[in-house]
Parts: sequence; structure tokens; C-alpha cells
Amino acid sequence: MVRVPFVYNKTYSTPRRPFEKERLDQELKLIGQFGLRNKHEVWRVRYTLAKIRKAARDLLTLEERDPKRLFEGNALLRRLVRIGVLEENKMKLDYVLGLKVEDFLQRRLQTQVFNVGLAKSIHHARVLIRQRHIR
Repeated sequence: MVRVPFVYNKTYSTPRRPFEKERLDQELKLIGQFGLRNKHEVWRVRYTLAKIRKAARDLLTLEERDPKRLFEGNALLRRLVRIGVLEENKMKLDYVLGLKVEDFLQRRLQTQVFNVGLAKSIHHARVLIRQRHIR
């Protein structure tokens, strides 16, 4: 029998201060607005946004004509435009630092189904996707 190795990549990071009132209220608002199941989904999006912003900050410290900044910066910007988080006319690293969690949550299938009008509520959209009526 062949053993399959486990993948040990982090998908989210828990907050440093677990009982900070403002953060708890903000997370609860996001969960209600976008129909998320739990805080882990918010933390996962925050973690990916933090990694993208860190990459942009590191690239911004390099010189304007640095080949690494040109190549990796362009790749980062194209990826963000492809997933629909960044607009075509804002393809600069400065705009990457202005991204918010809501920009990523807006691109989820559940939110798109609700915004188009295929579901009566954001929770109904989640049910439709979960029951495989919408793929």
C-alpha cells in the first residue's frame, strides 16, 4: 500500500488578539454580508490578501527598472486582473496595496450567484451551489 504524503501548507492564520471587539464585529458583518460559514473563511481571505500585499510591498522596495520587479510585478498584476479583483486600468503595484477583503469576497461564486439574481438570498445561493444546482 502506497502512502500519500500530507500537504502542510497554511491556508489561514488566526488573529493575534482573539477577543478584540472591533475585529469581531467586522468579521461578523462580513460573514452576514457574504454568507460565509465561519470565521475560517474570513481568515483565509485575509491571509491570501496579506501574502499578495507583502509580495507587492517587497517588489515596491526594488528599483523601477529592476528585472525582478518588472517580471514578478507584471505576473502578480495579471493574476489579480484575471481573477477579477483588480481592474485593467489599475494595473500598478500601488493599487494592489489598496485592495480590501471585500474585493476578494465579491468574486466568490456564492456572491456572484446572489448578485445576478439566481438566488433569493446569499444563503440560498450557498445552498444552490452545495446541492450542485449551480457549478
